[in-house]
Amino acid sequence: MTPEPPQQGAPGRAATGTPRPWWRRSFGLRPRLVLALVLTAAVTLGVAALTLLSPLQDRLRAQAERNLRAAALTARPGFEEAVAEDEGVRELARVLQRRTGASRVIVDDQVFGDERLADTAAAGTPDRQIDVALLRTLRLDRTTLTSGADGTTVAVPLNIPGTGDPHVLAVRRTVDDAAAVVDEVRDAFLTAALVGLAVAVLLGLAVVTTLLRRLERLRGVARRITTHGPQAAAAPVDNAGDEVGDLARTLAAMQHGLQRQEAARRTFVATASHELRTPLTSLGGTLELLAEDLRGGRVDLADAQEQIVLAQNEVGRLTHLATDLLDLSRLDSDQPLRNEPVELEELSRAVGAEFAARARELGVELDVRSPPGPCWGLGDPGALARILRILLDNALRFAPRGTAVRITPAYHGEAATIGVADAGPGVPGDERDLIFERFRRGSVTGGEGGFGLGLAIGRELAQRLDGGLTLDSPNGAGPPRGARFVLSVPIEQPAGSARR
Repeated sequence: MTPEPPQQGAPGRAATGTPRPWWRRSFGLRPRLVLALVLTAAVTLGVAALTLLSPLQDRLRAQAERNLRAAALTARPGFEEAVAEDEGVRELARVLQRRTGASRVIVDDQVFGDERLADTAAAGTPDRQIDVALLRTLRLDRTTLTSGADGTTVAVPLNIPGTGDPHVLAVRRTVDDAAAVVDEVRDAFLTAALVGLAVAVLLGLAVVTTLLRRLERLRGVARRITTHGPQAAAAPVDNAGDEVGDLARTLAAMQHGLQRQEAARRTFVATASHELRTPLTSLGGTLELLAEDLRGGRVDLADAQEQIVLAQNEVGRLTHLATDLLDLSRLDSDQPLRNEPVELEELSRAVGAEFAARARELGVELDVRSPPGPCWGLGDPGALARILRILLDNALRFAPRGTAVRITPAYHGEAATIGVADAGPGVPGDERDLIFERFRRGSVTGGEGGFGLGLAIGRELAQRLDGGLTLDSPNGAGPPRGARFVLSVPIEQPAGSARR
């Protein structure tokens, strides 16, 4: 048994029948967008934390050590003077401790002795790091910096004139300010990150909800159009200037286009049924009369010939409709057209000769006016001839007896044109665009029924050739009354020739 093809929109499957990824089946658009926003914010904050917080403690510690060293070196002259005069040393030590935030300041002339010139800590308080710093400075006779997990000590040798004993100023900071600052920054950063993520979620939900609500309205309109037709739903209105607003306006334009096409289709069905009924009824009556005459053995040749002429006319109308419908199907299928140089005067005379007999019967003159020189255009010869046939058929239908239909090849700017003008009743102003739509006819029909396809086919063919088909203003270069249609195509000279 042949398996049934997957239905469009089936759960867990795409429109083509291929399975959707699990994450598309499990999550809708709203959670996916919010998750994307949250992940983006989280990754951004994580990268910022790694970039900022990781080296921050080391930089702060190094900066604190530089500041402590600079403060000790700056205070050294004052301590040297105070030691030399043997007064104010302890007060200077307390001032330096307050200024630097140190936990201990020592001025010592007998390392590990019982008496120190100044010590801001309690007498005899042990501190291995400060003892190591004092010994290193005495041994090296230069400023040293000793760091550890429990703090930093800067020891500076003092040069006391007139004494033989070495003196050392040691400044100790046991509180890790860098770690405290980093902890404070980390706490603030985490707070800001949590607030930022919460704001991202709330804003994401608000934006996504609004966006999806607008998309849901558009989807509802599209579903109603699909199910019940373009007339079943009001055109969506979204005046926002974003992409969803553009989508709504595009959908509204599509709906209006579908409504026009639906109206044109209904008009065509009504027109075609009316137009087809007449020739088919006439053909049926003619054949029935001829059959009765043949069965009765009484054939009136003159009457039979008249009936045959009428039948031929009706067949011609049906053939004309079939040709128009075939042209429409070719246009809709986008069959490629040729592009080659075409001499427009020669084309005009060849097509005009096809209508010479009909023009004589109608008492209308076909006047092909020669341009000053060859007039070359680029296009498909068959398509150009088809457009010109449509224009001549239209002009002969409306031209009064005793008038002329003028065919004028010429150059106008960057285009080669063929103008077809008649002296008929013209086209009312409110119908100048209407007559180029499919299955639409003007209010003036020239005494003959039509299907409203010819000019629409002509314009679409001209546009396919990178040209155009327009209706000139009655007060332009054409006759004072009537209509003048202009076919324009790009100029293209044949190889080895030059435009004159």
